[in-house]
Amino acid sequence: MKSDVLIRKVETLLVSTQCRTPLKFGAVVVEKLPIAYAKVTVENQAGRVASGWGAMFLMDLWAWPTSRVNHEVKNRVMCDLFEDYGKLLANFNRFAHPIEIFMETKSDLSRLALEISELHAPGEEVPFLGALVSASPLDHAIHDAFGRVNEIDSFHGYGPEHLDFDLSRYLGPNYKGKYPSQFIRDKYVPEIPVVHLVGGLDLLHRGEVGEDLPRDGIPNSLDDWVKRDGVYCLKIKLRGDDLAWDVERTIAVSHIYREVQAVSRSDLPSHPYLTVDTNEQCESPEYIMNYLDAINVREPRIFNEITYVEQPTDRDLDLNRWDMKEISKLKPVLIDESLTSLSDFDLAQELGWSGIAIKSCKCLSSNLLFVPLAINSGLPYSVQDLTNPSIALLQSVGLAARTYPILGVEANSRQFFPAANDDVATIHPDLCQIRNGVAKTKSLSGTGFGLRVEDIADFTEAIQRKDVFFRQNVR
Repeated sequence: MKSDVLIRKVETLLVSTQCRTPLKFGAVVVEKLPIAYAKVTVENQAGRVASGWGAMFLMDLWAWPTSRVNHEVKNRVMCDLFEDYGKLLANFNRFAHPIEIFMETKSDLSRLALEISELHAPGEEVPFLGALVSASPLDHAIHDAFGRVNEIDSFHGYGPEHLDFDLSRYLGPNYKGKYPSQFIRDKYVPEIPVVHLVGGLDLLHRGEVGEDLPRDGIPNSLDDWVKRDGVYCLKIKLRGDDLAWDVERTIAVSHIYREVQAVSRSDLPSHPYLTVDTNEQCESPEYIMNYLDAINVREPRIFNEITYVEQPTDRDLDLNRWDMKEISKLKPVLIDESLTSLSDFDLAQELGWSGIAIKSCKCLSSNLLFVPLAINSGLPYSVQDLTNPSIALLQSVGLAARTYPILGVEANSRQFFPAANDDVATIHPDLCQIRNGVAKTKSLSGTGFGLRVEDIADFTEAIQRKDVFFRQNVR
């Protein structure tokens, strides 16, 4: 196709960023992480040249939670994999569509993951989920560059006008004549609800806020978040091994929302829309069954507020092959950490999972396959976060605004890493600063994904921070 691209240059940047307040999910606490930025320059077959951007937190604590090696070693593996996959892409020496480039280099990504793991953590291998996280900034940058060089909205590049293959190449004969473009929106929806995270360490009442927390005008408790930002979609991080705490936490979150809504924010929905996530901490599905039963007995209206349950058990689907059908009879149960391949999707359906969570950190090219799979299978899906900051936030909200997810989009970097959004907020204020519970997408305009990085003054210099490391490579 004339719109296919050849990669001319790959630039990778790593910027370490500190949490404003610690983020707790599952069994881990996040305090500092590197943001991986990628800038990819491509040429199309008409000889035009343009660059695109992508970004993602390299969160080993989520993508590689169990290991004999420590956080620093795992993080080094993922950083090196990000850079080395960039080198590999810089040598991909033929014209191709971004989806094609990703699918043809997936095996190379796995090989690099094994080699780098052996170098830094002999006897272990970064899970493929971690490899996808490391690759995702580059994958997004190629898609952004593809749109820019062809002077189109990148999401308009997934139909027969720009693809010389259909979905059957990867999804099988049932998808003959079908293209990703048939499963996504033609335009960004003007606004989309934001799912606010209630982390395991988050305070619920202003009265709980101590002197040790920042006094920078950003809320430190759930009641103030609801009052200021008008958030009404709330994702509650549960412990998964303490039923009493999980039940009380859920009830308290709902009550706080209702109190604030009644007193200060009557413009908001009368009840919250809740989701719950244990990040794999349940020993078995029975725990979630007991949790849902307890909520329903205590306060049926709060049971009705729970929209879905996310990844209650271990990500290794083959390990126990838990049957999720009984949970699915009560609430949709969505697979998240377990979903990294098409075979994972098939196995999840077999085991009774009732939906999927897609994330930009799993690579846009993968998501453009998972969304058609979910829709064609009649499964709901959500667009989840990896505390996406900066350009990664724009990518994630943009993905949700071009698809049809449950509720809206999780976007919590404004809670835990707000300073990382300062630069993109100059151009995209209504994506970084939420009001009335929604993100507004009007600023996502122009070619590519509408990131408008060129409008951010000295962006490469701006993302550097004097008190953290900064690493850049150009190929």
